[in-house]
Amino acid sequence: MMSLILPAIKIFVQFLFTAFLVLYAIALYFENLRRKSCPEGIDNVIAFFHPHCSAGGGGERVLWKQIEALNQLRNNGVKLNIAIYTSDRPSKYYGREVLRKVNDRFSISITESLPLTFIHIPEKRDASTFKRFSLMAESIDTIRLAWFAVNAYTPHVFVDTTGCAFTFIVAKLARCKIVAYVHYPTISTDMLSLVWERRPTYNNASNIAKSSLTTYLKLVYYVAFALAYGFMGSLADLVMVNSTWTFNHISTLWRVARRRTHVLYPPCDTESLRKLPIVSDKRECMILSIGQFRPEKDHSLQIRAFANMRSRATCNIKRDAKLILVGSCRGKSDEDRVSKLQELARNLGISDSVEFVLNQPFPVLKDYFSKASIGIHTMWNEHFGIGVVEMMAAGLITIAHNSGGPKSDIITPFGGERRKTGYLASSEEEYAKAMYEALDGLSVVESLSVRRSAQES
Repeated sequence: MMSLILPAIKIFVQFLFTAFLVLYAIALYFENLRRKSCPEGIDNVIAFFHPHCSAGGGGERVLWKQIEALNQLRNNGVKLNIAIYTSDRPSKYYGREVLRKVNDRFSISITESLPLTFIHIPEKRDASTFKRFSLMAESIDTIRLAWFAVNAYTPHVFVDTTGCAFTFIVAKLARCKIVAYVHYPTISTDMLSLVWERRPTYNNASNIAKSSLTTYLKLVYYVAFALAYGFMGSLADLVMVNSTWTFNHISTLWRVARRRTHVLYPPCDTESLRKLPIVSDKRECMILSIGQFRPEKDHSLQIRAFANMRSRATCNIKRDAKLILVGSCRGKSDEDRVSKLQELARNLGISDSVEFVLNQPFPVLKDYFSKASIGIHTMWNEHFGIGVVEMMAAGLITIAHNSGGPKSDIITPFGGERRKTGYLASSEEEYAKAMYEALDGLSVVESLSVRRSAQES
C-alpha cells in the first residue's frame, strides 16, 4: 500500500510546485505589462470591461455614471486613469463621437480632458452562433476577450459592468482588484425552476420542455454552470447589484462574496422627467415601450397584448390607440428581431397602430414621454427596470411584469395610505386588461392619483 501512496504524494507535490511556478510566471508577466500600461506616478488605473460601451441601454447609463463619478474624484485631486475595453471598431474620432453620443443619450457630460483610453478588443461572438450550451460557450468567449483585454492593457482595478463573471479569473491571474456591478445574474434559481416546471420560453425551447430526458439533462447542465458561476463570482473584491431581487440571487450564488455585496440602485433621470406635466393637451392615447430589442424584453408579448386590448376596446380607443416601441439595436440579431416584430404586427392586423423608433437620442425619447399616457414593460424577472422608473417619473400609468425588480422595488404601494403606483401583469390577458383599464376604466381622479403616486414614489 505504501508503495502506491508515496509515488502519489510525490506526483501531487510536483503538480503543486509546477502550478505555483506557472502562476508565479503569469503574475510576473502581467506585472511587467502593468508597468508598461500604467503612467508613471499613477497608482489607480481603472479599466471597465464593457464591450458595447457606446450602446444606449441602461447598462451603459450605469457605466458612464461611474466614469462621471471617477472624473469628479479626479477633479478633487485623486490621481487616476481610466480605460474602457470595447469591441466597437476603432476610428480616428471614436472617443469624441462616443462622448457626444453619451451626452445626447444620457445627458452625461464627460470632459475630453479626462485621461480616458479606449482599448479595442475583438467582438463578442453573436449568441446565435452558439447552437447548444450557449451559457457556457458565451462565458468561455468572455474569458477569451478578457485575456486579450488585460494583455493589451493591464490595470490595477478591473471593473466588470456587464455581468461577465468568467472574466474575473483572468483579472485575478493579473493580480487586479475586481469590482463588479451586476445588473442580472447569468443564471438564477428562477431559471432552474422554469426548466424544472418545463415551461417553454426564449431560453428554454419547447422541444426541450416537452421531454423529461432533455429537461433532466438541461437541469444537470444548469446546476454545473451555476456552481462554476458561483466560484467565478466569489473572486470579486467588491460587488454592487442593482436591486433587492438581484441581491437575493447573487448572495445565493456568490456565497463567498456575500459580505462584499451591496445594493446600489442604478442612476435614473427622474429630475427632468418629473417636470413634465401629468395632465396636458399634448398627452395622446399612446402606449410607450422603452428598452433594447433583446429577446428577454419580450416585445412580442406587448404587441399581442395590444392587439388583444383593441379587440375589446371602444371605437375611439381602436381608432386612436398607438403602441410606440422605442429602443436601440446592438447589431444584426437585434435588427432581425425588430423585423420579426414588425411582421407580427402585420399578421395581427395592427401595423398601422404600432411604430418602432430605433437608436434615437434622449431628447426624442423625452418627447415621447411627454406625449404618452401609458407605459408598458414585459421582461420576466427584469433585474431592476430603469425604463419603468423613467416612465413613472414622467407621469405615465405604467404596466410591468409581476416579477423581479419592478415587483420588489418599483411598482409598490406608496405612502401610509398604500396608494396604487401602477399595474403588474404576467400574461397576455392580464396585460390587455391592465391597458384597457388604464386607458378607459379609470375616472379622471383615479387616473391622476395613480400618476401622481408613481411620480412621488
